[in-house]
Parts: sequence; C-alpha cells; structure tokens
Amino acid sequence: MNFTRWSARLPGTQRRAASRRNDRGISTAPPRPAQRTESRGESRGEGSVPAARGDSDQQPDSLPSLPALEDFPAREIFGRLPALVALTHGPEHRVAYVNDAYTTAFGPRPIGSPAVDVCPELTELGLPPLMDQVLRSGTPRTIKSRRVHTGGSYTVTCLPIEHPDRAGEITGVCVFAADVTDHAEAAERLRASERRQREMAVTLQRSLLPQDLEQPDDLRIAATYQPGGEDAAVGGDWYDVITLGAGRTALVIGDVMGRGVRAAAVMGQLRTAVRAYARLDLPPHEVLQLLDGLAAEIDASQIATCVYAVHDPNEGQLVYASAGHLPVLVRDEDGTVRRAADPTGPPLGTGGWLHTSGTIALPPGSTAVLYTDGLVERRDEDIDEGVAALERALSGASGTPQVMCDRLFRAMGVTAEHDDDAAVLVVQHPARKGVSAELFHNAALDLLGGNEAAPRARAFASGVLASWRFSSELHDLGVLATSELVANSLQHGTPPMRLRLRRTDRRLIIEVTDGDDHLPRRRRAETEDEAGRGISIIATIASSWGSRRTPGGGKAVWCEFALPR
Repeated sequence: MNFTRWSARLPGTQRRAASRRNDRGISTAPPRPAQRTESRGESRGEGSVPAARGDSDQQPDSLPSLPALEDFPAREIFGRLPALVALTHGPEHRVAYVNDAYTTAFGPRPIGSPAVDVCPELTELGLPPLMDQVLRSGTPRTIKSRRVHTGGSYTVTCLPIEHPDRAGEITGVCVFAADVTDHAEAAERLRASERRQREMAVTLQRSLLPQDLEQPDDLRIAATYQPGGEDAAVGGDWYDVITLGAGRTALVIGDVMGRGVRAAAVMGQLRTAVRAYARLDLPPHEVLQLLDGLAAEIDASQIATCVYAVHDPNEGQLVYASAGHLPVLVRDEDGTVRRAADPTGPPLGTGGWLHTSGTIALPPGSTAVLYTDGLVERRDEDIDEGVAALERALSGASGTPQVMCDRLFRAMGVTAEHDDDAAVLVVQHPARKGVSAELFHNAALDLLGGNEAAPRARAFASGVLASWRFSSELHDLGVLATSELVANSLQHGTPPMRLRLRRTDRRLIIEVTDGDDHLPRRRRAETEDEAGRGISIIATIASSWGSRRTPGGGKAVWCEFALPR
C-alpha cells in the first residue's frame, strides 16, 4: 500500500517523523529565510533541474517520512473491516480473535477454544481441511462462493501467520471471508433465467420433432435426439420420416447452424416445409432447391445443412441429395460400412447452387445411418476422424434400430453433458425369411401391343391377386383399379408402359408407369362426358392414390388398398 500522499495528514505523523529525525541527528530547524523567499520562477527551475523525489542525500527534508506498519493499530483496522476476519492459533486452530463483522454475522466466539467446536460455520464452509493445508504448507488457499445455512455466501481466503519471534515458523491461520451474497444471488438469478430459456428451447425443439416416427412397410426406423449439456445452448437438429405412397419413403435429417429458441423456430419452419415439398413427390435435389430459397427467406442470417433421401423398395437403393451435410453411412449384412459419396452442395440459405442427386444401394439386410455433426464432431480432432470412428462403431453394431441408436451414442461418448446437440436416424431394410417373406411379393408386366394390352393386364392382375389369396372383394377392387390405371395410361401416356403389383403385410399397391410426364389430375366429369372418370373411380375405391414423375422422363400413377389386419 502506498502511504506517500496521505500519511503526512495522519494525527501524530509529523511528531513521530520529527522524533525519528532527531534520533538520526537530523536537524528539524526551519529552513533559512533565503530558502523560503525563493522566487516562484526559481522554484520552478528556470534553467535548473530539481532534485529527484527519492534523492534524500540532496534534500533530506523535502519528503515526508512514511509511517511504519507497527504504527497502525491492527486491531482497530480489523475491527472496522466489513469482511469477516478470524485468527486461529496452533494445530487445533484455537480461536485467537474474531472481528466485529464476524461477530455480527455468526455471534461471539470464545477465545482459546478450537474452531471446530465453537465455529460451526467454518465446518459448514469446508474450511478445517483447508486450514490444515495452510498450516502445513504455509501457502494461502482460497475457496469461492460457499453458502452457509443462514443464506449468506462467502469467498474465503486462509492466510498463514508466522510466529512473531521465530521467522519461517507457521503457527496460525488468518481466515478472511468476503460476503458475496449479492453476487451469488445475482449469478443464481442469471443461471435460473438461462435454465428457463434453455428448458423453453428444449421444449420447443422436442415439440417440433416427430413424436412418433412413421414406420413404412419395408423399413424399420428409430431416431434419438440428445440436447447438449447445461452449458451448451440448444441447437436446431431435426429429423423426419415421410411416407410418400406406393411403398416409397422420404428420410430427412438436418441441422440449423444456430443456438437457442431462434434456431429451434427456424428448424420447425424448415421441417414443415420439407413435409409440404415431399408431398409433391419431387426428386431429392429439387426438394433441396426449394428449401434453399425458403431458408434465405425465413432468416438470411441462419443457414442449415440437410440430407433428403428417398427409399424405393422396388429399386433397393436410396436416392439422396445433400446440402452441406455429413455423408450417409450404410452397413451391409456382413458388417461392411459404405459411405455415400458426392454430390454434396453448400448449406441451405446460401443460394446460387444447383443441387444434384446421388444413389447408394440399400439391399435387404442393410442399415443406413443419418446423423448430425454433434455425434461426430469434437473440439480436439478433425471431423473426418469422428466420421471414421462412427464407421467403426457402426460396423460392430447390431440389433433393432433403437438399440443401434443407443449403441452409437454410447460408442461416440454422447451423454447428457455433451457440449452439442446430437441426432441420429437409423433405417433398417430387413432381410425377410420364412413366414414373414410370404407377406411380401412383387409382380410386374410390360404393357405391349396397344389397346389389347388392357385385357392382358386385367387377366394378369386377376391371376396374381388370386395367388396372393386376397378376399373376393379386394380381388375385384384390385382388378378394377388395374383396368382404370392401364386404360388411363393407354389413352394419355406413351410407351414404354409397365404394370407393377406389390403386396406387403399392410397393403396392396398397384402402379402403372409410362413415358409421358404429364401428371393426371382428378376432375369432375359431366353427365355427357365419355371420359374423365378413371381417376375419380380410383380415388373412390382406393385407400390413397398419387402420381409422380420418374427419373429420365415419364410418370408413375399408383393406388393403395389397406389390407385387413
């Protein structure tokens, strides 16, 4: 502490300084008149250099003397401190002194008694072991913001005290406790506010995710989402499963690059838009193209990564498009893991990019894994190393989709305290055998020869449906639907034409493809119209129907009949 400026004003300071100068043989006589009458210009050193402040040899009387530490009344200073001060002595930490602030906070303490017995607040703060360490090592120790039963919070420093006559021998401890209750309460209010905001974001995030995943006939699907720990803000990870009809399924996973409620809100809008665009039954790259423009309109400051993939059981593969997202992984039945290659475009919201679609085989017995960066990204390693670690974990994983989700999370070290959101979507294409395989059949017929293809198609459908042992009612409805779809294709479509029948354990699917890309629409036929009733008949008798454009040109028109359980 620097006393040079104010020490001369302390009472008795000048008398003590004069006494010390007399003891040293220094004259305390007043200066000569010539020195006192020095002109102002000379005192400022016109052409001269004043003596340095610390040069006592040249001007011994120019500086006031500093008071010695023993000149200050330590007990009075300790007593007035707002902080709590307690002095203890010896290995038993017997109380030697407590100041007024300590007494006000915890009451008087008997001098000479062990602190453990008479100062329960020290035990409550966890200080006895710390005081033992200070007494042994002679090194100060500090603990921050400890709470006591009275509700106060204190930051406490324990300082070693040397024996006054034996230098280097530590015989006591000074406990200095600063009351930080206001700071602790403010910090707790801030933490409570952050917890409420985080809980609100987590609630919003979970409410926007699908509560129950759709389970297609040909796939088994499970997903897991794990928000980041308490110190990590909630992100915008999302996933979805959308049945498109005719046995086809859209799989989506994405990540909004932001945190908190804002990111969750953007995620919800994107997920809703994906479901709307999926109903158009567009190719994956066209869906991402639409999402790219929408993301920029929702919030230009937020970008998102996304993978949109479509599984067609007739093709046995995933057709996918990626907007800056991590690659899809596929595990074959023998444990071999394949990584989906390019194409990968920039994230959604960047604009100016034409996305393209790619394919990866998903045969029976294989498993596809879609995930967000929170599962594989670590601060101390490259993300490619994380993807490679996920590949190794997937190679050894087996079981149901939900079991695989849990195993992948454990293998990648994702817990409730993880520093980022993580989501994983596991899609299995089971290899069916035995009785289960009898519930899944396919049959196809190329429609050749013009109008005479219609009776052949009806006969083919009748024979197939009879072999699949459907009821007579469902048999007749299936033949009627086949007749109307084939007639519509023969009238409005172009070759090549193909009829495909498919049954699963839940539905009968009838689909006709041709080379014309004009999609049919349902319209109201007038009484005198000779055509235009085919699609209306299909919509009336079938559980659902739809149409889509096929890769390379052409279209597919389909309808489904739900099977009785």
